[in-house]
Amino acid sequence: MSSRRVRPYIMASVGMLICTSLVSCQNVSRLSLHDASEPQLQLAHEKYQLDNGLTVILHQDNSDPLVHVDVTYHVGSAREVPGRSGFAHFFEHMMFQGSKHVADEQHFKLITEAGGELNGTTNSDRTNYFQTVPANHLERVLWLESDRMGFLLDAVDQKKFEIQRETVKNERAELIDNQPYGLRDERIAQALYPPEHPYSWPTIGYVEDLNRVDVSDLKQFFLRWYGPNNAVLTIGGDIHIEQTKAIVARYFSDIPAGPQVEKAKPDVVSLQDDRYITLHDQVHLPLLQKTYPTVYARHPDEAPLDVLADILGGGKNALLYKNLVKTGQAVQAVVAHPCRELACEFQIIVLANPEIVPNLALIEKAIKETLDEFEQRGVVADDLNRVKAGIKANAVFELQSVEGKVSLLAANETFYGTPDLLDEDVRRYQSVTKDDVMRVFHQYIKDNASVILSIVPADQDDMAARTSNYRVPDRVIKARASERLTTRKTVSEFDRTTVPEPGPAPVVEVPPFWRSQLANGVDVMGIYYDETPTVTLSIGFEGGVLLEPIEKAGLASLTAMLMNESTQHFGNEEIANELEKLGSQVSVTASGRFIQVEVSALTRHVEKTMALVEEKLLRPAFNADEFERVKAQLLEGKRQQAQDASAMALQARDTLLFGSHNRVSLPDEGTITSIQSMTLADVKSFYKRYLTTHRAHAVIVGNVSERKAKDLLSFLEGLSDQAYDIPQYLDFPEYQEQAIYVIDNPLALQSVVMLVKRDRPFDATGPFFKSQLMNFSLGAAFNSRINLNLREDKSITYGASANFIGGKTLGWYEVRADVQRQSTALAISEILQEIKTFREQGITAEEMRFMRSAYSQFDALNYETPVSKAFFLRKMMGFDLPVDYRRQQLAIINSITEADINTIAQVGLQPDDLQIIVVGDKQQLAAQLNALGLPIKTLELPQ
Repeated sequence: MSSRRVRPYIMASVGMLICTSLVSCQNVSRLSLHDASEPQLQLAHEKYQLDNGLTVILHQDNSDPLVHVDVTYHVGSAREVPGRSGFAHFFEHMMFQGSKHVADEQHFKLITEAGGELNGTTNSDRTNYFQTVPANHLERVLWLESDRMGFLLDAVDQKKFEIQRETVKNERAELIDNQPYGLRDERIAQALYPPEHPYSWPTIGYVEDLNRVDVSDLKQFFLRWYGPNNAVLTIGGDIHIEQTKAIVARYFSDIPAGPQVEKAKPDVVSLQDDRYITLHDQVHLPLLQKTYPTVYARHPDEAPLDVLADILGGGKNALLYKNLVKTGQAVQAVVAHPCRELACEFQIIVLANPEIVPNLALIEKAIKETLDEFEQRGVVADDLNRVKAGIKANAVFELQSVEGKVSLLAANETFYGTPDLLDEDVRRYQSVTKDDVMRVFHQYIKDNASVILSIVPADQDDMAARTSNYRVPDRVIKARASERLTTRKTVSEFDRTTVPEPGPAPVVEVPPFWRSQLANGVDVMGIYYDETPTVTLSIGFEGGVLLEPIEKAGLASLTAMLMNESTQHFGNEEIANELEKLGSQVSVTASGRFIQVEVSALTRHVEKTMALVEEKLLRPAFNADEFERVKAQLLEGKRQQAQDASAMALQARDTLLFGSHNRVSLPDEGTITSIQSMTLADVKSFYKRYLTTHRAHAVIVGNVSERKAKDLLSFLEGLSDQAYDIPQYLDFPEYQEQAIYVIDNPLALQSVVMLVKRDRPFDATGPFFKSQLMNFSLGAAFNSRINLNLREDKSITYGASANFIGGKTLGWYEVRADVQRQSTALAISEILQEIKTFREQGITAEEMRFMRSAYSQFDALNYETPVSKAFFLRKMMGFDLPVDYRRQQLAIINSITEADINTIAQVGLQPDDLQIIVVGDKQQLAAQLNALGLPIKTLELPQ
């Protein structure tokens, strides 16, 4: 489960596997790439240790006025005992519930009002807590982190414990139990590892285990694992080293050490025979996963196994893509080798196309044939060239932020005691040979036993690869004698009750940019950026899905997908191979109002990359066989989407807001009916008519000059300049009464609840922007009234939010929460009541202060990376914003009054105007929804 990171609405959640291998761990500041024979790559840092055992790592990067603080505790679900699963993650939630000197929910509030971001993640091997804030708030963050490290138990009580226990249950229901394929990892772990193995249970835990623990267990967990001697504090960004050391000493040095923690030892497993298991789920696309046990993180064989995974399933040149995806047997086929502290897994995952493949036995047979083919073919030169180029490129691209560098330093220190392993990581992959790859293939994969999981629709056992031959042993929870630790008392010589005041706010300027035009009139904007030798580029064509006739909905998406295939001079695999050898990425997408071409490349390869972009954009092949394959993939994806509650809710929202007769009411990718009607001639016609320079623009961020940028984009002059109009919308529906529209999702454990109404389109300084200011404390912040009510007070959801959403010509207001099925009606009532109360009673002075502070300070985080800079340029160009729009916004934030906010609320918040959408088990919900006294209507979604 990935962490939810939406500013300013932020949640804590379970994290992914630790970052240990390949390209996902590297980053440097102002990096120069070298060949393996050249000088080492280094990530500058200073490491030291306090007397209590706390390891501190400092990384100075003054390029942006922000800091990122990470506290990593070397404890995850692998430190739990059977019968107490989920406790590490549960405890992560408790760490946000206040400590002796920090009030309940104050941590979220202080970071949000600083214009910052925060979160926490838990995985099997560690738990981390992190914040990114403007640099002047560093001391406040360290005060917060030290208070929960030294004084958490002073504030723990039974009420907070019960609230967070329910929140974790809601999280599990929303993200695992109520999601298609959500139980995949859990089932495989149960079959792959013995019951006593720390990886055999899920990080989020079992509900019965969560019900078993009590507040005393929580306190003992804290005392055992949350001492400073089991933690790494990493601080990066715009810091002064000596001043930062002094602040760290002030807040952390008096916290006493905890019990000694022994380093976990690798615990790899092996299988004697294949274990077949079957999982029935609400899915359309059956899934087959083969999982082989291998080694452990940083084992010498980890790198060649990663390379093997890429060769078999890492892209369009992978063997599984050729044998399964190109033949139409699979919608997707990937191979991964995730590694953790104790063990790694080699995973082959295939989403089958049920229109072609009647059962997963055929997929398993195709996988075996592919492995046999690899053994005969061996490793070719480009296999290694692609992987090694990707490692070097992603060492820059994936972690260009201070957060990325801090995360790398923290993880490496936590697991290996060496913060900077950048050079070693790059070199160990560069040294992988063909013989290494073939050796690990024979040692760990060929003829080795694996866990084979089939996920099939309910009551379709015949689709499974084979009848299950393995039964997960019943859980036997043994009584265990546990150590009873006494509370460690932190005694400070200063007053910790006072919240540190931030220093002077940093002056944040909009990045200097240039604006020009190509010879054919295409607008171009750019920012010179030299912190990394990279180029991030985007070309947009306005209109996108709005240009399609409704009976051909999805045509823009299908056209964009085919532009990612063959060109007139390069086959699909050939052009993908050339891009991967450069370490470049190019993708064409159609979403909302634009068809977008996104490009990322190392500066030294940008000319070669843009030559391939030119091929894709000016000379797509539009081959018939590729059209049929991509169209089939799109159709199967739509059939799978019909099982997804979130997708159903979004489609219901658009249907109610804009009417089924309007193109904007349908998903970007269209419907099954509209996709089936499309022909290759439709695609060619759409491309020729609308991929022109008439409404095109481009943005570029990188260490290239304006002149160079325009040269790189000059090929756009080869496009037609034919003009076109974007069609006007047809009339939108009007509603005479409020009603509940139910979309039946049988057996769903949760309900997706949405309340929606049309509203204003986006503006930077007008009614839309002011409505956002008004709504911030009602529904947009974590500490908003709606979220605190449903999540913290009622404990019926993992999170609830309300937001004004606006595009260039359309806008709406929506409130959303995924809630317990039995609390669906309660959630609706509480949301409506919160809106009504806010409208009638108005904003409080404290909420006003909170909003002003949050909205006026987030610029420090807004322009850090090339991607964020490119987003800023696209926004300015797409909405034709004035250069000083942010200054105008700040003036509004500082001058708007409570009376102004209340007037906006009274006009804009009409609870009775909100149409209510519920995606859930209609039969189970009938009684409680009827009790609301509103008309209940069944909504059939377009197919």
